[in-house]
Amino acid sequence: MKMCSIASGSSGNCIYIGTEATHLLVDVGISCKRTVEGLNQLGLTGKDIDGILITHEHSDHISGLGVMCRKFGIPIYATEGTIAAIKRASNLGAIDETLFHTIRADEKFILKDITVNPMRISHDAAQPVAYRFQYGNKRMAIATDLGTYDDYTVESLQGMDALLLEANHDINMLQVGPYPYALKQRILGNKGHLSNELSGRLLSRLLNDHLNTVFLGHLSKENNLAELAYETVRLEISMADNPYQPDDFQILVANRSEISQLVEI
Repeated sequence: MKMCSIASGSSGNCIYIGTEATHLLVDVGISCKRTVEGLNQLGLTGKDIDGILITHEHSDHISGLGVMCRKFGIPIYATEGTIAAIKRASNLGAIDETLFHTIRADEKFILKDITVNPMRISHDAAQPVAYRFQYGNKRMAIATDLGTYDDYTVESLQGMDALLLEANHDINMLQVGPYPYALKQRILGNKGHLSNELSGRLLSRLLNDHLNTVFLGHLSKENNLAELAYETVRLEISMADNPYQPDDFQILVANRSEISQLVEI
């Protein structure tokens, strides 16, 4: 199973998950052109995509969805609340009703040879989810846009071989930055985004002998730096009460404008 970030950040998100037989996208929050260019770098085209899994309806996750689906007729998988919100989004244009497939948190479904298992997350959207993937005995997950985490989150993300986890902001940069007070409070709230520190603490509870690679994703352009996210998460792991160290696995920071390396488990 393979994972690659085509784009990840507060300005647009699109992640590839696939096997030799199955090719999926999680979110299309960048233009169709950029999405296809990213796929081309992986040796794929839009016609190869078997499904688009949507986490929630915010524009940085769906802005390219309408064009992608009209051009390639790709099935869309999302929760009932998210589908309703997508249909209300006036800037996407018409999307063929038959492309929508309703999914539910904690109800597995199979797309060719990949088992997909959505999970609940805490975010200010209609009915948001993160996604877990299984191919044989290999497991990957993509979990961004969660303002907080709990035992359910930790339990749901156990045993992963690869993980893309949100590290959205540095708390100090956010607090002294240019955002209006109300927006700062939203981001810091339980339905906002994970800080670098919280990302590191959550990751510390997910470490296991099989974990190969962690992508830090959905970084804020204004309130974070790649180096800061990387070092903060490493520090949290070093301080955590577990037998693992930051060098025991690969930590990569997903870029908002460049495709990441392809991680294959």
